[in-house]
Amino acid sequence: MEKIMIQGGKSLKGQVDISGAKNSAVALIPAAILADSPTIIDNLPEIRDVEVYSEILQDLGADVSREPFSIQIDPTHMSNKPMPNGKIKKLRASYYLMGAMLGKFNRAAVGLPGGCNLGPRPIDQHIKGFEALGAKVSQEQGMLIVEVDRLVGNRIYLDVVSVGATINIMLAAARAEGTTYIENAAKEPEIIDVATLLNAMGAQIKGAGTDVIRITGVSRLKGCRHSIIPDRIEAGTFMILAAATAGDVRVENIIPKHLESLIAKLSEMGVDVEVSDDFVRVKGKKTPYRHIDIKTLPYPGFPTDLQQPITSLLTSAEGTSIVTDNIYHNRFKHVDELKRMGANIKVEGRSALIEGVSQLQAARVKATDLRAGAALVIAGLMAEGVTEITGVEHIDRGYQNFEAKLRDLGAQIWREQE
Repeated sequence: MEKIMIQGGKSLKGQVDISGAKNSAVALIPAAILADSPTIIDNLPEIRDVEVYSEILQDLGADVSREPFSIQIDPTHMSNKPMPNGKIKKLRASYYLMGAMLGKFNRAAVGLPGGCNLGPRPIDQHIKGFEALGAKVSQEQGMLIVEVDRLVGNRIYLDVVSVGATINIMLAAARAEGTTYIENAAKEPEIIDVATLLNAMGAQIKGAGTDVIRITGVSRLKGCRHSIIPDRIEAGTFMILAAATAGDVRVENIIPKHLESLIAKLSEMGVDVEVSDDFVRVKGKKTPYRHIDIKTLPYPGFPTDLQQPITSLLTSAEGTSIVTDNIYHNRFKHVDELKRMGANIKVEGRSALIEGVSQLQAARVKATDLRAGAALVIAGLMAEGVTEITGVEHIDRGYQNFEAKLRDLGAQIWREQE
């Protein structure tokens, strides 16, 4: 097992290029199996989740070939096998295979989601959507079985705004008979990315990015070539890193509109953020930032995936900041680790009350999930001394060449064996 070592106290300076969106990639790869011919996906992040998905599709008989930042998926000879355990348990977003397999084979048998331990990941809205399309859903030995004679379009109202359910229903409905309407749909950029791929394959999807999506089913889809949008969460992480280290970082290859909520909150704290067409430049400062309140919300609100990273930054703000996570109630496992480093944080229900401190101190800490890992890297770069982070496999799930990019900005960060 490896651990990450960080010598704190260095200001990050320079330019960083952002990779393709992890949250798009984990949906686009299963979407590709809906075609009857090969699909090529470019700007692919080189992360562990992509590797696991590639291995799963190969196990199912797909021909998968990888090049740097690109993948070709030929599903011509795929078979529909049950996937109860094994690699599927390593994926937090394994449920996208349910919608894709249901759309392709009219049956899916997939183990329940694995990946980060953020508490239960409810899939009741996914099930509601599949049932509305005519599928029967049952559970056996930790595996969800979804099957149907023929998928028929329907009107589906999501009781809660869910990115996963919105995408999963789109995947299944793309090849259903008739027209499906998803009402109260999620609006995240990754949903538009998936719809763009499906439409390039011959699907008929309108309204992606609004709260009503209309999908007119087609009988066949063909392969295409598609480039993934930039990763707004990786971009946000580096913006927070620049502020946290009193640095000066230009974050390149991004869509700034996707980051408006973070830009607003950083500006409110007193961080200098310069916005251009395809980059932002973030200049931090050594004097304390102003305290702020944040509530995570579905897009275009503040992303839950940046709640943990910005909590680390807020430990250096004057006064008391309040961070409320309305998406995941159990996403505060990083707090105990930050306390080991001298942070003054109290969790009350869905909120964390963060009292600013003058300086974090290095400690041995553990990443319990992907974004908690990012939060601890930020804290380590802020802290005095050498911080040791274990559980780095979580970080590798979602950040491409994280340490190398940080070293290029001047960070003292390296890996050692446990």
